[in-house]
Amino acid sequence: MTPSAPESSSKPTNAQILAASAGWVAVVLNVIPSLGAGYLYQRRWKPYWITSVLATTWFLAGAVLGQNAAPDFEIRNQWVGLLGLIALAGVTAAEAGLAVKRVRDAN
Repeated sequence: MTPSAPESSSKPTNAQILAASAGWVAVVLNVIPSLGAGYLYQRRWKPYWITSVLATTWFLAGAVLGQNAAPDFEIRNQWVGLLGLIALAGVTAAEAGLAVKRVRDAN
């Protein structure tokens, strides 16, 4: 038996991982759950945590500000909360898709 040559175990860079990811999957994952799941698919941790903090802050702000709200304003508060999360999902989805495009154009 002959010893085999050492295999190169080079890890792919973050740019290579991002370029290899399907942009549409990241966009869909950021829209549907709207909590940055597309960033997990892309292995982009900083944008994921920023999105998680923003979504949690938005949810907690709505809960705190809606505690003593009159029943007339409850539906409006729910709509504001929903629209805020939809806006967050739209921004993160667009950013995830553009990040893939930007990395692919650079290569």
